[in-house]
Amino acid sequence: MSRATGALIDLGALRHNLRRVRELAPRSKVMAVVKANAYGHGLALAAQALAGADAFAVAGLEEAQVIRRAGHDNPIVLLEGVFGEQELDEAAQWNCELVVHDEYQLKLIEKSHLRKELGVWLKVDTGMNRLGFSPSAVPDAWKRLSKAKAVKPPLRFMSHFASADEVSNPKTVAQLEAFAAATKGLEAERSFANSAAILAWPHSHFDWVRPGSMLYGASPFATRTGAEDDLRPVMTMETALIAVKKLRKGESVGYGGAFVAPEDMTLGIAAIGYGDGYPRHAPSGTPVLVKGQRVPLVGRVAMDMIALDLRGLRSPAVGDPVVAWGPELPVEEIARAAGTIPLELLCGVTQRVKYSVVDTKK
Repeated sequence: MSRATGALIDLGALRHNLRRVRELAPRSKVMAVVKANAYGHGLALAAQALAGADAFAVAGLEEAQVIRRAGHDNPIVLLEGVFGEQELDEAAQWNCELVVHDEYQLKLIEKSHLRKELGVWLKVDTGMNRLGFSPSAVPDAWKRLSKAKAVKPPLRFMSHFASADEVSNPKTVAQLEAFAAATKGLEAERSFANSAAILAWPHSHFDWVRPGSMLYGASPFATRTGAEDDLRPVMTMETALIAVKKLRKGESVGYGGAFVAPEDMTLGIAAIGYGDGYPRHAPSGTPVLVKGQRVPLVGRVAMDMIALDLRGLRSPAVGDPVVAWGPELPVEEIARAAGTIPLELLCGVTQRVKYSVVDTKK
C-alpha cells in the first residue's frame, strides 16, 4: 500500500467550466489556457476534457508537443512565441501559432524560409509592460508581419490585462482604450479577456477569450470563490491520517514547537506537506477536512506531514480520509490563509503526487 497523497482530477468539472465560459462570452471563440501543466492539473488530462475549445494556449513548444502527441489537432498558440530560428522551424512542424511580441521575433520571421506558414498573433503592450509592441510601434509591426512570407493570414491582435480582477481599477479601461487606438483601422480578430475580464468586463470579450483560472474552478477575484460564479473545482488534493495520538497539556508539536496543547487533546498526522505542494506558510487554524469535517491545522507545515487538532472529531483513526482542498473546501480559502493565490497552490503540486481521474456528469 502506497502513500495516500494524491490529486483527484474531475474531467466533468473541466467541461462544465468550459461551458460556463461559452455562456458568459457567447459570441467569442475560446482559447483555453493550459500552460504550466494545465495549472497543475495534468496537461494531457486537461486537453482531453477541453478538446471542445477552439484553441489551446501554452507557454512554450514543449507543452504544445504534449498536446499534439495526445492526438489533439486544435490550434495551439505559443504565448511567449519562439526563442530562436530552430524553434521557429519546430513550431511550424508541430503546427503551432505564434505570439510575436518584440523586434527580435519579428526579424526572425521576416528572414525565415519556412516550408509551412504560421498563424501569428501580434501582441500589443497596453500597459502591462511585460511583453508586446508599444501602441506607437504597432502599425509598422503590423505592416511588416503582413508582408512576411512565413505568416499565414489572417494576422491577429492580442493584449493582456494587468488589473482586470480589480473591478474598480481604472487601468482596465485605460488598457482597452490603448488597444482600440493601437489597432484602429486594422481589420483583424482580437483577443484580450482573461478569466477576470470574462466575468467582469463583457465589452472586452472581442473575437477570442482566453480563460485560465476559471477553467479549473478557481476564482480570479481575491474575495470570491469559483463556486460563486457557478464554476466547479477540478482538483481535490487528498491524503489520509497516518497517525492518531494523545497530546498532553503543555506538550508541543513539530518543528520549533510552534503549537502547544492548551489541554489534553487528540492529534492527527496527515501525509501531506510542502514536498507535495501544500503551502509551508499555512498558519495554525487553516482548515482541513477529515472525514468531511473541518478541523484546524496546528504547528508548522513540514515537508511530508501536517498536524491536525482532532478534538472536534469523533473516533478518528489511521486511514481516515483527509482533504487539503477541493469542492467542499475551496482552494481560494486555503490560499488566503497562506497569504498567496489559488493558482500558486494548484501549479505547485509536485511530481511525487499521484494523479487519478473522475468524470462527474452533473
